[in-house]
Amino acid sequence: RYTALAAEIGAKINRLPVQDGGRFKAGQLLIAFDCSLQQAQLNKAKAALTAADQSWAANKRLAELNSIGKVELNLSEAEVLKNRADVAYMQTMLGKCSISAPFSGRVTERKVQEQQYVQPGQAIMDIIDDSVLEIEFLVPSRWLAWVKPGTAFQVSIDETRKSYPAKVLRIGALF
Repeated sequence: RYTALAAEIGAKINRLPVQDGGRFKAGQLLIAFDCSLQQAQLNKAKAALTAADQSWAANKRLAELNSIGKVELNLSEAEVLKNRADVAYMQTMLGKCSISAPFSGRVTERKVQEQQYVQPGQAIMDIIDDSVLEIEFLVPSRWLAWVKPGTAFQVSIDETRKSYPAKVLRIGALF
């Protein structure tokens, strides 16, 4: 498994705790954004919700006393619902202020640095799960007569000076 992690929000990167080639565990923080603006907006939305809740509660009491119209009561209830949606939206935005590892593995490339501002959709780092390695190689076309998925073979890695058991998982579509 491998993937490119990208920003879902436009923000400055506060922390990138894992360096190129560094290992990480599933769920570990890989990217933290500065979300002080989003936190302030959430606080504002919560304050507006509190005010709307109080207004609606007062209007419900006034409705019991027949001192307010149905339209005003409905509008105050709608204001509460709107402010609840604003709070939920801002909480969702705050949830995008950090990116945790979807699986254990290693960072193959960091494309940005701490304190750099990124745009939504901008790639930040590439990661790979190195617990199960996969090799990709080209073979002569005449081998296709006998190489099939499941075919076992040995692969020799120069860097480790060792041979490892392997098997063909799939044959690519392009020849």
